Amino acid sequence: MKSNLDLDGVAPLPGWGVIRAAGADAATFLQGQLTNDVVHLDIHRARLAGYCSAKGRLLASFVVLRSAADEFLLLCPAALVAGAVKRLSMFVLRAKCKLTDASGALPVHGAVGETARALAGDLLPWAGKLDGGAWLLRWPDAEGHARLTSLGAGPALAALPGIDAAAWNWVSVRSGVPIVEAATVEQFVPQMVNFERVGGVDFAKGCYPGQEVVARSQYRGTIKRRMFLFETDAVAAAGQEVFHSADPGQPAGMVVNAAGRPGGGATSLLAEVKLAALDGGTLHLASADGPVLTLSEQPYDLPLDAAA
Repeated sequence: MKSNLDLDGVAPLPGWGVIRAAGADAATFLQGQLTNDVVHLDIHRARLAGYCSAKGRLLASFVVLRSAADEFLLLCPAALVAGAVKRLSMFVLRAKCKLTDASGALPVHGAVGETARALAGDLLPWAGKLDGGAWLLRWPDAEGHARLTSLGAGPALAALPGIDAAAWNWVSVRSGVPIVEAATVEQFVPQMVNFERVGGVDFAKGCYPGQEVVARSQYRGTIKRRMFLFETDAVAAAGQEVFHSADPGQPAGMVVNAAGRPGGGATSLLAEVKLAALDGGTLHLASADGPVLTLSEQPYDLPLDAAA
């Protein structure tokens, strides 16, 4: 699907941060902590991964880039960096792996459109390269727009056209890839936000915190909630509750991510909702008589009548 917006340029993304995991045991340590396989991740390649509590709830979501044989860069919201570094470091024990907040050394920028395509060159989605001291990481296209993040302020960025960070955020929401934000920590089992549908879970990789809960949800058909793309005329934010018109007394879901359409117009939002809430009635933001949520075209296959 392609939007009719002409989005092109690069923007600072101060809301994002970077964790560096380095050492001879970095790969095996992360392998035992994250929902995806990183041991077999090639150098200069990236993939999504979640970090769960023992109850299988997402504490954070990362884009994991293998920058060297013994080094990984984990991209996530800046508000989660300190907590993730602290919690992960508690489990390092004797492993040769050091976790640090690298956000100061690697400020994050986002590029969309032809600017992103030119920076990426021959990079395929989920691949990275070092360019003038900055890591360039290409994401899959969304809404017909190329997407790229720069980890570090390389010299090539200074001469590029600027764009508002809201444009990057909107395209990211429209991609359907969930980002765990501070307001949604420990709210979702990965499948509730389609994390396995966007390549964030490897069910064959072995143990990690919460793995039994995640596996049971997958194989026993117990997924009764899913994330969908909606639009609304109101301003929305991660962590806001969603209510169904027929059940005003209890929430039917929660906003995962939200961003306004560049230039004005409807807000796009990813919201996790009970599957039963899609059978009839209407969904509303914040209360049962709040702004209506309109189901949008989904960015990937997600049958409305199936739990998994």
